[in-house]
Amino acid sequence: MAEKMKIIPLGGLDEIGKNMTVYEYGGEIIVVDCGMGFPGDDMYGVDLVIPDVTYLIKQHNRIRGLFITHGHEDHIGAIPYILKQVSMPIYCTRFTAGLIKLKLEEHGLLKSTKLITVEPGEMVRVGKFYVEFIHVNHSIADSVAFAIHTDMGVVVHTGDFKIDSTPIDGDVIDLGRFGELGREGVLALLADSTNVERPGYTPSEKTVGRTFERLFSGCKERIIVTTFASNVHRLQQVINAAAANNRKVAVSGRSMENIMKVSTELGYMKVPKGVLTDLNKIKSLPKERQVIVTTGSQGEEMSALYRMAFSTHRQIDLGPGDKVIISASAIPGNEKTIGRVINELFRKGVDVVYDRADMLHVSGHACQEELKILHALVRPKFFIPVHGEQKMLRRHMNLALDMGMDRSHIVLPEIGNVIEITARTIKVNGSVPSGELLVDGSGVGDVGAVVLRDRKILAEDGMVVVILNISSHNNQLLSAPEIITRGFIYVKENEEMLKELSQVAMNAVGTIKSHKDLSEARSAVKSAVSNYLFKHTRRSPMIIPVINKI
Repeated sequence: MAEKMKIIPLGGLDEIGKNMTVYEYGGEIIVVDCGMGFPGDDMYGVDLVIPDVTYLIKQHNRIRGLFITHGHEDHIGAIPYILKQVSMPIYCTRFTAGLIKLKLEEHGLLKSTKLITVEPGEMVRVGKFYVEFIHVNHSIADSVAFAIHTDMGVVVHTGDFKIDSTPIDGDVIDLGRFGELGREGVLALLADSTNVERPGYTPSEKTVGRTFERLFSGCKERIIVTTFASNVHRLQQVINAAAANNRKVAVSGRSMENIMKVSTELGYMKVPKGVLTDLNKIKSLPKERQVIVTTGSQGEEMSALYRMAFSTHRQIDLGPGDKVIISASAIPGNEKTIGRVINELFRKGVDVVYDRADMLHVSGHACQEELKILHALVRPKFFIPVHGEQKMLRRHMNLALDMGMDRSHIVLPEIGNVIEITARTIKVNGSVPSGELLVDGSGVGDVGAVVLRDRKILAEDGMVVVILNISSHNNQLLSAPEIITRGFIYVKENEEMLKELSQVAMNAVGTIKSHKDLSEARSAVKSAVSNYLFKHTRRSPMIIPVINKI
């Protein structure tokens, strides 16, 4: 019987985020990445989305470890929630470990979790897997790809990457190692598809540094810069530009403060002596000597920049004489929230710099030519595009076909598919339970389709409560039903309609033959009120009959 390896994506397909992939070989399992996703517009009240790990819970005795490619939320954000369901050791690089520790401390899991740091270039043995860490460039420090070695062959899992020949830390992607693996023979490649629709090459991070130097030079305004907190190399370039122009730097926003703390303690950021200062102290300096680095590049309502824009920040008031530099691109779906913040800043008289053409942001993901280079170096027998929406996965498949791959050697998977690989074949053979769990406050998975449907109705059409006061002796109505509405109609202008609604509810109760069954009364009132409202308003609010026995 031919040896088999199973690869099971539990996230990161047909979506951006929630990356998680399961590898099975010889009766043992390793997991790569454990990310979260952002809730959609229809997920009212949901904080974040994590993968469904029902399959891993059932197979927990076979799991040998969780391997993390890098420290972005779409690769580590679900870790504390998943570890509460499935315990497993975590293997990652030093900077990624620093970020994961913050999450584990917050959730009280640090003491119970085994966190092992591995340097790029090293190999870790867990059970029947040998996992090699390969340095790659990305928009966060210490990113790696994995070469997963087994007796039946090597699988390369790129994680998020790009080819940057002039990285800020001087450590270029290890293309030589990818080439060596290609010459030795690679069974399968799983590669990042995020930027596959873009031709050419992704610009170097250093191009953003040159933009900062230009914007800072000769500027007489106070400068506020917002970017992704995790982009240590971007933050380093802000600090460098500030130091070169005799400015001091203060930080605002919890996640930004955490990243600065971790990156400086671990040596991933070099801050010249005397440049960093407290937010309260920097205000005493002339504006032309101030730089504030802040969270809020995506327009998040709780972020520091949002609070500055809408005058709710306790320490910073913005207005004429301030320049805000937005050094980030909008995550799909966030365009409106960012637009609101930008408009509000302009309204305050702030000079806002956000134009993409100004090279204020470069992607951390490989474009088409970089992906071709990786494919040419690795020369995989089989290929599985990952990390992207359907259109991206399809485009990546076509890129592999253009480079001469056989269509029968490429699988376009869906979340939960079991991809079975032998020395000669690759195919989808069944599926496992999969999908998404919604995190709402401290609850994980307790918000499902029914709750979301109710929230959608409440958000779109409001709620009507019908209060029925009924005698405890004979179940007869003691008074006309009382109508309370929320988010449906303005009561004072619709008093006639409310009187009619009360009569409709009373008539519905009157049609019931037996008043002993109160559930029948609720059902009759709900149906009658709902029909009346739809007929007269073309809206379907949530109807809640409440029966008080007196």
